[in-house]
Amino acid sequence: MSGRHDFWLACGHHLLDKDEQGRLLATDEFLKAYLARPEIVPPDEACAAELALHQSLLSNPRQTVGPERVAAIIDADARENWSLMIAWRDHLAAYTSLESAYLAIVRLQLKFPRIFLDQLVQVILRSILDDCDDVFMLRAAELLFRSQKLTSHEGTLLASDEEAVSGANAIPLLPLNSLLGIAQAPVDVLSEENTDLYWERSDAFDMSLDLTAGRRGVAALGLVLTRWLRHLLGIDVKIDAVAELLDENFVWYVGLDADATRIGDALWSGDKLCEADRRLVVGLYRMTFAPDAEVIARVQGAPTHLILAMSADYTLRLKPQNLIIGLPIQHPTEALN
Repeated sequence: MSGRHDFWLACGHHLLDKDEQGRLLATDEFLKAYLARPEIVPPDEACAAELALHQSLLSNPRQTVGPERVAAIIDADARENWSLMIAWRDHLAAYTSLESAYLAIVRLQLKFPRIFLDQLVQVILRSILDDCDDVFMLRAAELLFRSQKLTSHEGTLLASDEEAVSGANAIPLLPLNSLLGIAQAPVDVLSEENTDLYWERSDAFDMSLDLTAGRRGVAALGLVLTRWLRHLLGIDVKIDAVAELLDENFVWYVGLDADATRIGDALWSGDKLCEADRRLVVGLYRMTFAPDAEVIARVQGAPTHLILAMSADYTLRLKPQNLIIGLPIQHPTEALN
C-alpha cells in the first residue's frame, strides 16, 4: 500500500497472507470471516446441531464437515446456506491461492453464488491495486464486482452502484435514506476536485463515475483490466479506449458483459447495429499484446477489441471472467492448483 490510504476495508484483505509471487493465501482468519455472515450466524432459536457446527468451525475453520452434520440442521434454509458455505470453503482451501481458486471457477465453469464470486474478485483486485493512488482506477475497478445503474443526462453517462440507486428515476441515493423514503440530493460524482472523498467512503460505494466517452472513467477501466490480466494470466497488454470499431481490424473481440457479447456477435456476423443497440454501448477498447504473448495465429499483429455495454434498463454487469476465457491466447496447461 502507498502508506497514505487504505480502501475497501470490509473485503477482508487484511486477513490474508501473500506468497513470494504476491498471490493471496487464505488464512484461518479469512475463512472465519465467512462464519460472521448474517446468513450463517445462527439465530438464538437455532437447533443444537447448527449452533454446534458454527461454534466448532470458529475454533477450527478447516475441519472436515461431513454431509451428515449439515443434514442434522432442522431449518431447511439454514441447511442450504451451510451447504453453500461449506462447498465454498472447501473450494478455497483446495487451491494454493485465491487467484488459482478463481481461475478454476472460471475455466471449469463451477457454480457458486454470485455474491461469493464478487467478493473474491474484489479481494483480488484489492491486492492488485494495493499501490494505486488513482481513485478513478479504484472506482472503475468497482465495475468488476458490483452492478451499476447508468444515468444519461445532457450528454453525460454516469455509473452509480446499483444498491445505491432507488426508484424508477435512477437517481443515486444512499441506501438508508432510500429505505426510509427520505429525499436527498444525488450522491457525488467523482471528479478531480473531490478525489479525497473516495478514501473515506470507499466501502459505501456511493460515488458515481463518469463513463462518458473520452473522459477519465473509461480510460481508468482500461488500466484496471490491464493489471487484472497481468496478475492473473501473467500477460502484458495495452488497452486503449477508442471512439469506434474499425471493421477492417475486427478480427477478435471480447464482450465484457452479456449485452456486449450479443452486440459483438452481431458485428462478427457482419450485421449493422440498430440505433437501439448503439445506445447500449458504454465503452470500446483496442487491446494489443506484448510481442512475447502466445496468441493464436489469426490474431498476431492485429488488435483485440473489448466491448462494454449496458442492458436496456440501464444496468451494467461487467463479467471479468470473460477476459480470462475470451482472449485469443494459449492458456497454461499446468494444474490449476
